[in-house]
Amino acid sequence: MPANANPAGDIFGGWVMSQMDLGAFVAASEHAGMRTVTVAVNSITFEKPVKIGDTLCVYTQFKKIGRTSMTVNVEAWVHRHDRPRREKVTAAEFVMVAMDESGRPAPVPQTKQPSISEVDNEA
Repeated sequence: MPANANPAGDIFGGWVMSQMDLGAFVAASEHAGMRTVTVAVNSITFEKPVKIGDTLCVYTQFKKIGRTSMTVNVEAWVHRHDRPRREKVTAAEFVMVAMDESGRPAPVPQTKQPSISEVDNEA
C-alpha cells in the first residue's frame, strides 16, 4: 500500500522484512507447537524492489533444528500484476527460539518433520 512505500513506489525494506519475520514465526511456531521469538536475522539480501500493488509471497524452509532454536531460510517473491511469473525479491535467514509459558527457551520437538509455509500479502 502507498503508506508502506517511498515516493518512487518502492515498498520499504522494513515492511518486507516484517512479513518475512511473520512467515518465520508461523513456520517455527507450528513446528514447535508453541510460541517462538526471533533472536537473530543472520542475513538478508534485497535483490529486487517490491512495488505498490505487488502481491508478496513468503516461503520458508528449515535449515537447522536445534534443541531450542530453529534456523529458517525465508524467501520473498512477488507476483506483479503486469507479469505472469513470480520473481524472487528478498532472501534471509532467521533464527527462532521456542518459548515456554514462563518466557524461557523450551525444547523443540524433534519427531515432527518441518514443513514449508507460505504467507501472501499485498503490498
